[in-house]
Amino acid sequence: MLNIHIKESRRRRARLVSKDGRCNIEFGNVEEQSRVAFLSDIWTTILDLKWRYKMTIFISAFLGSWFLFGLLWYAVAYLHKDLPEFDPPVNHTPCVENINGLTSSFLFSLETQVTIGYGFRCVTEQCGTAIFLLIAQSILGVIINSFMCGAILAKISRPKKRGKTITFSKKAVISKRGGKLCLLIRVANLRKSLLIGSHIYGKLLKTTLTPEGETIILDQVNIEFTVDAGNENLFFVSPMTIYHIIDKNSPFFEMSAETLIQHDFELVVFLDGTVEATSATCQVRTSYIPEEVLWGFRFAPIVSKTKEGKYRVDFSNFSKTVEVETPHCAFCLYNERDAKAKLKRGYDNPAFSVTEISETTEANETKM
Repeated sequence: MLNIHIKESRRRRARLVSKDGRCNIEFGNVEEQSRVAFLSDIWTTILDLKWRYKMTIFISAFLGSWFLFGLLWYAVAYLHKDLPEFDPPVNHTPCVENINGLTSSFLFSLETQVTIGYGFRCVTEQCGTAIFLLIAQSILGVIINSFMCGAILAKISRPKKRGKTITFSKKAVISKRGGKLCLLIRVANLRKSLLIGSHIYGKLLKTTLTPEGETIILDQVNIEFTVDAGNENLFFVSPMTIYHIIDKNSPFFEMSAETLIQHDFELVVFLDGTVEATSATCQVRTSYIPEEVLWGFRFAPIVSKTKEGKYRVDFSNFSKTVEVETPHCAFCLYNERDAKAKLKRGYDNPAFSVTEISETTEANETKM
């Protein structure tokens, strides 16, 4: 029955953050006023769009503006009776040379906005409307070029792309480290360029029932991670193993090797840092559910030193684990340590009793 329960919990267990850092959350019944707020922050909205939508907007913006101004150029030629169907006289000076229909109007609009300027079609000084329309299209074309090209460049250079070269181990492990029971995770920087001012921390997401009877679905508990040199300003030049000490203040303290899989939690790990090349900040995140936490294992060695004096990182061992002897719960480890400490301090046995014999009784027994 326990195995069936575990299998069912695995099937229905959801995660808020995927392994590659994407958030699995859906917003429903958002008010219309809130939706309009996305349009007020159009720059961020455009940057957050997926590439297929961004390219659709990019192409539509240029084609739409070319076609719109093409219609306006056609209207100018039509009102000024420059088109061939009006049979203009020989000495007639058109507003725009060589516009003979809607197609030529569209081509002139395209040439004007992208500043191609073939020279075959050009604005004359005959009418001020055409001059004003030329100025308006040139200004609007510069705005569209700046916005759309800037959005494409910003999308390509977003610091979250730098986070793709930061990788976490597929599994987290629990074992002893420095005489303490710890939860360990391995993280690596795949580029030689550093992340400046790196800081790593975690959040444990679980369902909590408050004393007032309220059920909190995504209750967050801080999880402190550290390395031997601290958890801030990491020298992130080679893969590191970060660890969380499972002490009496840790939410993992009441878990054991047998009951770990039965708990419903999600451990989200964050790494913040500044990209060395662009000085932009980025955040990398991943998550672990109980099935991805191995009790009684440690990570295989990954860094070695060659004969030439270079340090070599073998990423084939990045997520490999080795089984080691580990207490099956943190409570047992602390009880064992307390018992050893009491033996060293020489505690008396409370069950030991001393029977006192008087000297008179002892003398009478000797005479007999």
